[in-house]
Amino acid sequence: MRRLIECVPNFSEGRRTEVVDALAAAVSESGELHLLDRTSDRDHNRSVLTFAGPPRPVTDAMERLLSIALARIDMDAHTGQHPRMGAVDVIPFVPLGETSLDEAVALAGEFGERIAERFELPVYLYAMAATRPERRVLADVRRPQYEGLKALIREDPERAPDFGPKRLHPTGGAVAVGARPFLIAYNINLASEDLGVAKRIAGAVREKGGGLPRVQALGLYLAGLRCAQVSMNLLDHEITPLWQVWETVRDLAAAEGVELRESELIGLAPLAALTEVADHIGIPAGGSDATRITEAAAWLRIRDFQPTKALEVRLARAEGDGDA
Repeated sequence: MRRLIECVPNFSEGRRTEVVDALAAAVSESGELHLLDRTSDRDHNRSVLTFAGPPRPVTDAMERLLSIALARIDMDAHTGQHPRMGAVDVIPFVPLGETSLDEAVALAGEFGERIAERFELPVYLYAMAATRPERRVLADVRRPQYEGLKALIREDPERAPDFGPKRLHPTGGAVAVGARPFLIAYNINLASEDLGVAKRIAGAVREKGGGLPRVQALGLYLAGLRCAQVSMNLLDHEITPLWQVWETVRDLAAAEGVELRESELIGLAPLAALTEVADHIGIPAGGSDATRITEAAAWLRIRDFQPTKALEVRLARAEGDGDA
């Protein structure tokens, strides 16, 4: 398998379809890249694109995406449930194929410096590309959010960016650029509108609160679905698998007298993360991967699931057919 990089930029726009269309088109115009997934959420007011290809075409496309986002997204007018600090909130580079994590780290640093200079945009390096320990965790980098960072970036030396000016971009705020292994963005919706329940469950399930290892979690309210949500990032599915997260949230919710409504994947998940669920619930290993992971997704009540939500399935189809 050749040297590939996956890029999973998160944009602070999930309501204006025409803006997300323009972003997706900027990826698709490169014949060397595969747009693997596109997900938008109106309540979060956030969109996530997943694309992959050789390193240079990936960074060139990401630079085009930044140009579009900075022109069309104004953070002073942005509202949404998800924490954010910029129009392009976070840009992670994930090594695929023969690419090493060290190469992805170097790419993140080079790209961060490049976009800071071109766009006069403050850039914070995070995850494996972080230049200081307190910036390894994205939530810690983003915690003051856009509004809080306006003053802190100027006044607090600890909030100075790695690259770019010590002031927010006039419309685009700031951006976190990093390198990391594959992350699964996984949300569970509760059959309840009680935000307090979602926050208590999130506090109990997140690693920082003594919960599940390598799990980050927030409690949110989704007005569009009229329900509370436990929104999570699974940083290592081999340490804490999807099935364990589902069962833990289910049990915590039951203790609150609440049932689980459904779950959702934002972007893609590794095939192994889904076959682990199939193994756990006793689906025989002799069947096709597509059948097994579809049954696993049904057990997890993943909304709108298709087998192509597995990264390897989507990438093989994209490389084989030229279209994802």
